[in-house]
Amino acid sequence: MKNKKNILIISMVILAAVIGISFYFEKDNSQYMPYPEFYNHVEKGNVISAKIASDKVKFCLDCEETEYHTDNPELDSFKEFLLLNGVKVTSEEDVDTILYTVVDMIFYVIFFGIIIFGLYKLFDFRKNTFKVIRNNNTKFSDVAGMEDLKRDMLQAVNILKNPHKYAAKGIRPINGILLEGDPGNGKTLFARALAGEAKVNFIATKATDFQSAIMSIGPAKIKALFRKARANKPCIIFIDEFDGIGEKRYFSGTGIDKENNRIIAAMLNEMDGFTREEGVMVIAATNNYQALDEALVRAGRFDKKYTVPYPDYKTRIELIKIHSKDKKFSQDVSIEEIASKFEDLSCSQIETILNEAAVIAAGQGQEEITKNHLQEAVRRICNVAPAHRSGYIRRQ
Repeated sequence: MKNKKNILIISMVILAAVIGISFYFEKDNSQYMPYPEFYNHVEKGNVISAKIASDKVKFCLDCEETEYHTDNPELDSFKEFLLLNGVKVTSEEDVDTILYTVVDMIFYVIFFGIIIFGLYKLFDFRKNTFKVIRNNNTKFSDVAGMEDLKRDMLQAVNILKNPHKYAAKGIRPINGILLEGDPGNGKTLFARALAGEAKVNFIATKATDFQSAIMSIGPAKIKALFRKARANKPCIIFIDEFDGIGEKRYFSGTGIDKENNRIIAAMLNEMDGFTREEGVMVIAATNNYQALDEALVRAGRFDKKYTVPYPDYKTRIELIKIHSKDKKFSQDVSIEEIASKFEDLSCSQIETILNEAAVIAAGQGQEEITKNHLQEAVRRICNVAPAHRSGYIRRQ
């Protein structure tokens, strides 16, 4: 806010200066004298000095303080005529020329100022990008199901936090873990919960964070990300939409392909540079594992790969309990029944339907969520036709 205020003040000062300069140069208190009369005064030696501009001549008469002006005849011999009659001659830039010069200068100052400011903001990603989450309150209790995955991941993070203990047993830290599966099933939430459960720092990113209109910014951001993670170890880096930057490399020569290749090369260099004391783990999430570059996902870089599936019946029950803590259901609604009828829905869809049902109930002034509210929520969220609402959801 302070920087924006300073920029506004500077802009107002510049604008006021331009207006002031304009008024100063446009103000002319000289009196007009016809050219023949001026010519006679010159011949009589009454004119002591003259300033020649493009369209007029300003002059002063002997023994007078008043300044006059007349038309410039624009003759080649005019200046010689004045000098031969003892007139001190100087040239004066016209007002328009001065104003144009001033305006041009201000334009270039503002133009290059915007460019410099834009480049500063662009290259200042080390300060403004990749926020480190230190006090992460998300825990595994906020994640339904996936008990086996939770155990495996906790062990991996334990190795990350205690590298020397496991090094004595010949065990190196796990560099990367890849989570693949359809969207909406909690890959991001799981990574955040893992960091919270293990009490390590957490940096959440996505593929678009590394995309830029300027070449080589993407690889520079990769390096800045890992530099920040190492400075805040132990730390988990989470990269969502990983296929957006880890897609198979193509060497077609286009600018986009070259930038993508540089980003992948930067990732490879950073992950190959991990040591036992590094204290950094990468968790990447993707909806399209087949599109990823083989060199990037090989063992030694991403040591483990897990598929995050749609929630099963038991997980759906747990998920509904988590997202209905502050919600009241009518007596004709049971969590088990909801779970059985929400088959093949993603975790995010289930959470959204429950929230929408609560919104519908509140809009009708009711404290409890009924079957009708759930059916209407399914219709709104999943675009299910009215004839199919009795079963809550029928996935095609």
